Amino acid sequence: MSMRTVVRHQQWTLRPDQEPDAEPVSYAMRCAVCGEVSPAYTDFTASQDWVFAHGGRHPSHHTYREIITRPWKAWWKP
Repeated sequence: MSMRTVVRHQQWTLRPDQEPDAEPVSYAMRCAVCGEVSPAYTDFTASQDWVFAHGGRHPSHHTYREIITRPWKAWWKP
């Protein structure tokens, strides 16, 4: 018995998933000094509040990285 592979090139499209059942975009922040990461929030202002609280506990921590998780959808056009 032999195996056969079929490769077919398709035109694909990629865009942010905005379907009603798509998971929400979430925002988190990572402290670049100590590496601590905030929880993921669907409201960006909540991640900013985490930065201010973290900075209040660690006055020398001034640098942060934003982590955005955005669902994407890919499909091919027949």
